[in-house]
Amino acid sequence: MRVEEKRQGPPKLHDLPSLQKFCSSRFGWPAAKTLEVAQELYDGQGKKIITYPRAEVRYLPESLIKDVPRIVAGLRVGKSFSAIPVPEQLVIRKGARGSFYDKGLEGASHHAVIPNVNTVDELREVWPRLSIDEKKLFDVIARAYLAAIMPDFRYRQTNATLDVRGFAFRAAGRQPIELGWRAAFPDWQPADEKGDDGQLLPALRNGEITQLENPTIEDKATRPPPRYNEGTLIEAMQNAWRFVDNEVLRERLNEARGIGTPATRAEIIGGLKKQGFLIAQGKNIVPTETGLSLFGVLKQADPALVDPGVTAQLECLLDEVLIGKQEMVGAIDAVCDVAQRIIGKLKEGTSGEGPPLLGSAVNRDAGGRPPTPAMKRFADSVARQKGIKPPAGYTKSGSICRTFLDRHAPKKAGDESSGETGSKPPSQAQVSFAEKIAREKGLVIPDETKASSAAVSAWIASNLGTERRKGRRKTANASKPPGSTPPKSTGPKRRPRKHTADAGSGPATPARQSTRPGRVARHSDWGVRD
Repeated sequence: MRVEEKRQGPPKLHDLPSLQKFCSSRFGWPAAKTLEVAQELYDGQGKKIITYPRAEVRYLPESLIKDVPRIVAGLRVGKSFSAIPVPEQLVIRKGARGSFYDKGLEGASHHAVIPNVNTVDELREVWPRLSIDEKKLFDVIARAYLAAIMPDFRYRQTNATLDVRGFAFRAAGRQPIELGWRAAFPDWQPADEKGDDGQLLPALRNGEITQLENPTIEDKATRPPPRYNEGTLIEAMQNAWRFVDNEVLRERLNEARGIGTPATRAEIIGGLKKQGFLIAQGKNIVPTETGLSLFGVLKQADPALVDPGVTAQLECLLDEVLIGKQEMVGAIDAVCDVAQRIIGKLKEGTSGEGPPLLGSAVNRDAGGRPPTPAMKRFADSVARQKGIKPPAGYTKSGSICRTFLDRHAPKKAGDESSGETGSKPPSQAQVSFAEKIAREKGLVIPDETKASSAAVSAWIASNLGTERRKGRRKTANASKPPGSTPPKSTGPKRRPRKHTADAGSGPATPARQSTRPGRVARHSDWGVRD
């Protein structure tokens, strides 16, 4: 038998993704609801009792240590919080394993979500104005803050081997010595303690003889990874770098904190649900038949469309704008060129002689809307002029009719063909991007290519996707597409941005826009960067 005394520090304070994950698991809330309730606690009329909720870091600046006694005193006026045994000598933890860590806030606009020091004294008056959901969320935030300044949880870890008629059986468990911060969560048990290792064992001695009662044999089997719920899906979006194999892209995507922002991830999921690509099954989120069809179409057209590594490529472009290496309009041009190439590939995959790419699954949705009478007359006219037969279903499906017209209808004078820019010279951003690829891959850009924007676009497309076609990548949940290797730009580290204390009694004021050349002002409240 082996017995060890161990200690465990409190969990980190909450940011928006962790709140959304917690509330999805505990209350079954959609991610959008958590954000909505948090926003009301932040800037609701007569409330304003928490700091800015759209945060994505779980640390506080060390300058807020001075506010700890006041916040604790304000919270303990409440009946439920007064029952928490907060010691007189508060525990202030600094550094990466603590709660107050200036370095952990580098590049962040807002710190972790905590009670507002400027209104905590008014909590007794504000509390009756809160809805039941608002009280639930504030309780989560307040208890996390109190736990952060309480002592460690101390326990005795026991590992025992029992001899049963010559067969060795193992038992593991723990005995609490001092609850510490665990007293702030009397009904909570972490997921990693719900197995055998977290069970409570009685006091045992070496050589002790015990009575075996009710032995059973259990049949068990391995299980596939669990389905996503809205909370774990947001966590996966935040940590999308884990699904990328290329080291450069992994690092850049990790630095960018994944796909989307705290303010947009819930909207992204909500948009996919409204369009019929995702559906809720109980607490879980699963793809629909339409969603799986769309994934297959996009993957076939260009793996980059379903590759989280592409987000890192776009972040590298933003880095160059940030340091003045590229103009913002030029970076947008480069992205648009790639987008036009992908749209061209999607159009090439459609056929006027059959159903649209997504087949019947999509026809039941947006494509199921009938075409207008004018569209049908135009399609009949084009078919007669060209001596071709319109596709089946064109009189009932707007998407089939539109696809037929896009493919066969005469173009208006002056119209440009899909994805082409004629003899237009390339932008500086295109040239810079192409030269970067050439340097990293040891290639030479032909002179005739440099003369045309369309030629430069085609050259970028062909060389950017070279390594994307090599081999298959390990997938997440067996559905992630082959990987892509972008220009191996190490991307400059993002300049640290001054974080705000978020302790004001009202909504955060808009950030002042930078006037330095080559720099784009960012503010997470506005979603400009998105």
